[in-house]
Amino acid sequence: MTGIRPARPSAQGTDLAVRVRRHFVTRGADVTPAAVVTAVREDGGAAVLGDNALLRLATRVHDDLVGAGPLAPLLADAEVTDILVNGIDVWVDRGRGLRRVAVPLGGVDDVRRLAQRLAAACGRRLDDGAPYADARLPDGTRLHAVLPPVAVAGPYLSLRTFRQRPFTLAELVGCGTVPAEAEPLLAGIVAARLAYLVTGGTGSGKTTLLNTLLGMVPSHERIVLVEDAAELRPVHPHVVALQARTSNVEGVGSVGLSDLVRQALRMRPDRLVVGECRGAEIVDLLAALNTGHDGGAGTLHANAPADVPARLEALGLLGGLPRVALHAQVAAALQVLIQVRRTRDGRVLEAICLLLPAGPDRLVTAVPAWRNGPGAGPGAPMLARLFAQRGVAVPATIDGGRA
Repeated sequence: MTGIRPARPSAQGTDLAVRVRRHFVTRGADVTPAAVVTAVREDGGAAVLGDNALLRLATRVHDDLVGAGPLAPLLADAEVTDILVNGIDVWVDRGRGLRRVAVPLGGVDDVRRLAQRLAAACGRRLDDGAPYADARLPDGTRLHAVLPPVAVAGPYLSLRTFRQRPFTLAELVGCGTVPAEAEPLLAGIVAARLAYLVTGGTGSGKTTLLNTLLGMVPSHERIVLVEDAAELRPVHPHVVALQARTSNVEGVGSVGLSDLVRQALRMRPDRLVVGECRGAEIVDLLAALNTGHDGGAGTLHANAPADVPARLEALGLLGGLPRVALHAQVAAALQVLIQVRRTRDGRVLEAICLLLPAGPDRLVTAVPAWRNGPGAGPGAPMLARLFAQRGVAVPATIDGGRA
């Protein structure tokens, strides 16, 4: 006997799926797996399909009506971090770069309907009048969709998935993201309550590493998260999260990150965390960290540690903070940069740097304390002193350079 390929359902099964979908559309009933099974049996499909095939069909119809359709298996794959759809072509990143995969999406019109259904599930409009949408699915997946004619050969869909259980630091060491010699440095940064930014390019693993580090915060401390989209899910017993809100169809009701940072300060945070600094909220974060809130954290897009001061300057100007004042605030509020990079073999911790003032203008620069490969850098003695001053054991990785 020849095996049956689940990816290629029979024509009979396909026709049955179409009839079942029509059943729910015409009756307006709730689409649940149990209701789908009942509809198939009422259609007479139970006599054709076995129990396993019946359950597969129920899952397929449910995904087609209220879920991600043919993309659902990819979203359920724990290794998948990104799903990109160009027209009817699908590309997937499982942590080792993009690879093209065969997914039966149908035609361009089917992809358009899929994009609109996903956007609608997030309360977003996606049509000719609003040809693009940025939203978050109920499971936390970030969705961005663009329709033609803006998308020349589209529709284009970009989905960023999130791991339901964050990695532990030991797991990141085991998979090669964090070198073993850097493990005690990261643990020491958290224990010493140093304020830090996790920096890197798009898809470099900033949120993944920040999730891990927040999970190492002592259980008696309260973490207050401020995010544009709820992505951080640290394993910690005392986390409260605030999420920005876009304006409604009337153009009112928006709540920005700057507003949320100010609200977070009234919530007695032991650790104030801004998921991604991308605008004027950097001014409010620096002001908060300069008022006794040690151990704060966030992420920032930057291709290299040396680019961070200029990036902070640009964001500070959005908040009306002059260059000299911005550098003074940074020097007093932030101590550490943790740079990650996406490589051909995966995501890796590239460097741990200190933000130190230098020169007559006291402008901050990123001074490496540890680099992947060379090891301890010129900032190692200062990092060792910070650890010692805060009662944290100095790791052997940088202990040799302590002054």
